[in-house]
Amino acid sequence: MPIVIDPAKNGLEKVLRDYQIEALKIIWSNTGEGMTSREVYEGVNQNLGVGKSVSRASIINFLNAMCDDNVLDFEEETCKGGMRRKYAKGLDEDGFKKYIASVVLGSLIKDFPDQTLAAIKGTLDAASLKALSG
Repeated sequence: MPIVIDPAKNGLEKVLRDYQIEALKIIWSNTGEGMTSREVYEGVNQNLGVGKSVSRASIINFLNAMCDDNVLDFEEETCKGGMRRKYAKGLDEDGFKKYIASVVLGSLIKDFPDQTLAAIKGTLDAASLKALSG
């Protein structure tokens, strides 16, 4: 899934929509043997609150994209209608945040290597000065 970052937003909202964040939180909190798209879909729509909902197709597309990016794992199982996937965490929340940072920084370094490294150094230097002055 291509990552589009919105620096004006906070937290995971910088790169995900509200229903995508809810879907990942539901899977991250699951301690069982994975969840079906229906279980994630129902949980997301319950958590989104009054007046908000998302289609099951949107959930399935998002979950499959996260599997393609190795953020989520899945197992296929036989069911009444054929085969279905059970989704489980591949990366936990911390691992996902590192993945996002890695993808974004990797892309910037590829296109703007000198400027990106200089910006990282400047940001780290400023953070160090701020920590020292305290």
